[in-house]
Amino acid sequence: MRGLLPPSESWLDATAVVESYRPPPGRFVRANFVHALDGATSVDGASAGLGSDADHQVFTVLRAWCDAVLVGHGTASGEGYGPVGADAEVAELRAELGRPADAPVVVVSRRASLAPGDRLSAPPTVLVTCASADPDRRSALTEAGVQVLVCGEDDVDLPAALDALAARGLEQVLCEGGPSLVRAAVAADVVDELCLTTAPLLVGGAAGLLGDHGLPTPRAVRLVQLLEEDGVLLARYSLR
Repeated sequence: MRGLLPPSESWLDATAVVESYRPPPGRFVRANFVHALDGATSVDGASAGLGSDADHQVFTVLRAWCDAVLVGHGTASGEGYGPVGADAEVAELRAELGRPADAPVVVVSRRASLAPGDRLSAPPTVLVTCASADPDRRSALTEAGVQVLVCGEDDVDLPAALDALAARGLEQVLCEGGPSLVRAAVAADVVDELCLTTAPLLVGGAAGLLGDHGLPTPRAVRLVQLLEEDGVLLARYSLR
């Protein structure tokens, strides 16, 4: 990869890329997303069609730095999410950075849709739901070893959820979508940084980064880093 902002005199090696994504200490929420030039966030319903070696490298780095991965149930189900530590490349890099080999996947679901027996329905998975979710389902998930956090009455209260995660030592949170969750997180003002990969593709016909709904008010962001490899742009935007 080469650095466009700040500019680099030579190509960045793997170590330099890892260091460029080192998060600040304390509570920090990143959202990571890949999209096409026209804003599409999937090809045939999955984000894998937009992927590249550069995007995969940054995906691995971001997962290596985080304490927890935050994801909506629809994305976790549709993308076949499993334990973070099951990815040997991520686990190896986490070990090199002195991090635990695994990090919990935190599934957000207003209806507690995660089912006992699912790939993620075991420790260290965390489910964030709300009080209106079926209490029997919540109890069954707890018995299966899922840590269930009730945050909000009729919908998930994301600020309260992040407070609860931080109280459990999970301060560095990586939000991986989907669009509805990213929109809700930005609207709730809990996202500190957006890591956005732009694939050199035109797809069309798919929802954008924030889904089909706009924000209450436009949100200004500041570009703090831009890398490039084979036409793929990897940007970091600060929302603070």
